[in-house]
Amino acid sequence: MLRTFLKKALLKMGFNEKVYDLLKKIPERKLSTYKILAEKLNTKAYRAVGNALNKNPNAPYVPCHRIINSNGFIGGYAKGIKKKIDLLKKEGIEIKNNKIDLKKYLFKF
Repeated sequence: MLRTFLKKALLKMGFNEKVYDLLKKIPERKLSTYKILAEKLNTKAYRAVGNALNKNPNAPYVPCHRIINSNGFIGGYAKGIKKKIDLLKKEGIEIKNNKIDLKKYLFKF
């Protein structure tokens, strides 16, 4: 019964809320990409994912700073890239030349 309720709640949830719900599943010291997040949502709307992240009202508690480009580059952040880098470094993520080693830090849902 609880499982059915949760499925119905997810169906009613808006796109941004679905993005935020997934973000909460990314552990500290791990990252994901816009593309992986979109694919998990069964869409190719990578920019829509980026827009949802940009509007995240609960950053950094809902960790949108843990989403980077598929090529390992930092990507954008509503509060500025410097702030994003600071948050990632505080979590122990190594950044070299604005790039992150995805083999080391990538999280897949």
